[in-house]
Amino acid sequence: MQVTSPVRPPLVTGGKKAADVTNDICKQVEGKPTKVWLVAMGISLITLAFGAYCLGTLWWEGLGLWGLNKTIGWSWDITNFVWWVGIGHAGTLISAILLLFRQKWRTSINRAAEAMTIFAVLCAATFILAHMGRPWLAHWALPLPNTYGSLWVNFNSALVWDVFAISTYLTVSIVFWYVGLIPDFATIRERATGVRRVIYGMLSFGWTGKAKDWSRFEAVSLVLAGLSTPLVLSVHTIVSMDFATSIIPGWHTTIFPPYFVAGAIFSGFAMVQTLMLITRVVYKLEDYITLEHIESMNKIILLTGSIVGIAYITEFFIAAYSGAPYEKFTFINRAFGPYWWAYAAMMSCNVISPQFFWFKKLRRNLVLSFILSIVVNIGMWFERFVIICTSLNRDFLPSSWAMFYPTFYDIGVYMFTFGFFFTCFLLFAKYFPVINMAEVKTIIKSSSGNKESH
Repeated sequence: MQVTSPVRPPLVTGGKKAADVTNDICKQVEGKPTKVWLVAMGISLITLAFGAYCLGTLWWEGLGLWGLNKTIGWSWDITNFVWWVGIGHAGTLISAILLLFRQKWRTSINRAAEAMTIFAVLCAATFILAHMGRPWLAHWALPLPNTYGSLWVNFNSALVWDVFAISTYLTVSIVFWYVGLIPDFATIRERATGVRRVIYGMLSFGWTGKAKDWSRFEAVSLVLAGLSTPLVLSVHTIVSMDFATSIIPGWHTTIFPPYFVAGAIFSGFAMVQTLMLITRVVYKLEDYITLEHIESMNKIILLTGSIVGIAYITEFFIAAYSGAPYEKFTFINRAFGPYWWAYAAMMSCNVISPQFFWFKKLRRNLVLSFILSIVVNIGMWFERFVIICTSLNRDFLPSSWAMFYPTFYDIGVYMFTFGFFFTCFLLFAKYFPVINMAEVKTIIKSSSGNKESH
């Protein structure tokens, strides 16, 4: 009996040829900004300006403008830092790990995911600088000796490891993203004239498209993918150690590294889903960002969301099994204490909402996918808030118990990162090819049945 494998649906629809791919992607770069783009950019710039005012005032006046107190010394600042770093994980995962495993469905979404990674990590860095209070002394966190060569950073501190890990992650992500852009810059260069041709010619580094160029391009891509893969695991592991190396009940646990990594991939893929669904409609890229891409993303959201749910259950079990009264109280306080509403939001958004994706019809529903992608990131923000505030608001001494209430400047600095993120992403989507043309052309033959693959 002969067994035939099921035919996979095409990853590129519409019977596209190589010339069609070039025209469809380049017209977004070459055309004038649309009204939708201009309105979105205007809103982003207004948000950015308001946030910049709040951030500048914070640096001028000091951290007392935040709602922190003697008990809760970390709150929205570190919550937002961890949240943005987590969002930045999906780009490297899609680009590096899926490249190494030869997953072709990554080709239409990897470019935007890589850009999202860079912008999200820069947003996270904003909170590192803001939390320092004196951003002009940020270089003190680097391993640089002072004038006398006798003072160094504390290498035992997980906060110092953060600086090394995130700066390395950002550097490798930028290089990986830019190397992938070079062939597409050369394509735009050949279609451009005047100043635009000069600019894209400089950006393409003299790319000619010869076999030698492609051979070196593929070799460099694999090397960078190999370097990036351990960074996906190490960066959020080190972020989790900001908490796990302390002795605070609810933080001092060995489950944090894998739990944080799974949560980061969970929130990162949800943000990629949000951005790609918007880009798909606005730029009319339905033939390139297909239902197969949306469904594949939703499967990963379901998987990582289930892992996060298991981590929540494990935390409660270990707290009960440990017999440590302070640990037990911390988790009871999370679920039933004054921040119960944040815990309920976290569980609803992160554990319950992804379960809809067990059903194929719902995984392929664009409206539901868009709504749940936003819901997931709301839930992941609440997760970080719950971890931080509910572990701090009830100290060992009841006389030190306190609540955190965000101020105008807590909200303003958070809005600054949103303004910065979407301003950068909109500029990227307008002036850079939002889909990797070179990689999409390699899958045309298998995806749409064309005989031409170049």
